[in-house]
Amino acid sequence: GDFIALGMDQVVNGIAKFREMYDDQVTVPLVVRTPMGGRRGYGPTHSQSLEKLLLGVPNIVVVAASECHDLRALLTAAVEDERPVFFIENKLMYGRPNRRPADGHIGELEVRESGDPYPALTFSGTGFSEGAATVVTYGGMLPVVLDAVTELILEHEIFCEVVALSQLSPMELDPVLESVARTGALVTAEEGTLTGGFGAEIAARVQEAAWGDLRRPVQRVAARDGIVPSARPLEDAMLPSSQDVVEAILVLEGVRS
Repeated sequence: GDFIALGMDQVVNGIAKFREMYDDQVTVPLVVRTPMGGRRGYGPTHSQSLEKLLLGVPNIVVVAASECHDLRALLTAAVEDERPVFFIENKLMYGRPNRRPADGHIGELEVRESGDPYPALTFSGTGFSEGAATVVTYGGMLPVVLDAVTELILEHEIFCEVVALSQLSPMELDPVLESVARTGALVTAEEGTLTGGFGAEIAARVQEAAWGDLRRPVQRVAARDGIVPSARPLEDAMLPSSQDVVEAILVLEGVRS
């Protein structure tokens, strides 16, 4: 995934355009599995999350797997899709087990699954009746966010909802808007850099569609704008952590300024 820029001309001016350029006479049923992400000490050119480069390209589907999604079903849906699909896989997932909901729960959190063919997962510790904030995330950031919301429950008695999208583009907003209507606050969390990222687009669209539901400014959690260092302490300082998510929620709640 770090070298996806080498193929961007073929992606933007070929793959994404052929169907319309040839008057729907051809399709490009292509799946590109694309490892992304850091936290392995691989350094500046092997630790990036560049999927945001694809999010503004028309006719490209961007799907991000997480360890709580049905991975077989996601990949099958991508293979059966007539559109070109970029299938984002965080590198840490290769060494972790799949954590599917059991009886509608993961741990103490209730889980709802919505959307076809690329579902969103919504997590709640209150039976979807209330919440301090909605945290929207995807892929490899999901376990980081789940750690954060668990800490918020145990240490601060603050309950949040988490929406883990698998379809990043075209952007699927319905699960996000439904959650924000219950919580009235929004935090976005992504491993890519902050500027021009997934979180910025989510924040803009939610404010356009549901401005009246938001009681506080949107908070964004992301990597710092810079290259990812190789040294583990420096990499940890660059990439977003569960504590960053906790702090963002505490700011929304007025516990932090």
